[in-house]
Amino acid sequence: MKMTDLEFAKSHLDGHSICLCHDGFIVIDDGKGISSMMHFLAEGKELTDYSVADLIVGKAAAMLFVKAGICAVYGKVMSKSAKEFLETHGVICEYETLTEQIINRAGTGICPMEQTIADIDDAENGYSALCRKLAEMRKNST
Repeated sequence: MKMTDLEFAKSHLDGHSICLCHDGFIVIDDGKGISSMMHFLAEGKELTDYSVADLIVGKAAAMLFVKAGICAVYGKVMSKSAKEFLETHGVICEYETLTEQIINRAGTGICPMEQTIADIDDAENGYSALCRKLAEMRKNST
């Protein structure tokens, strides 16, 4: 029996942060947080109808997946708001652990990307807000 794209992506996630698959094509990346998807979108990578396996899927990542035309998502950890956003946009979603919210890397509060898009319900607006937030964070770290 042939594996689905989502099963194939899940089977190749080990040791990586994200794996995308469609009709035998596979894209693997080890970027932190949403950086892989932000990079793919910025360079105009065609990801329509791909399936994704990701370590952590918050609403920010969910918005990027919807913007990219992803059709199915597996998150080792997925927030409830990500699940709702994906389901609202007709994206199949699976997870190992469903959580209330995604925590920042320091473990001291909510992820700044999640805070950025908390009150946004449109993938395009979410992407724009995330671009601004990442630019601001880069500027502040120099």
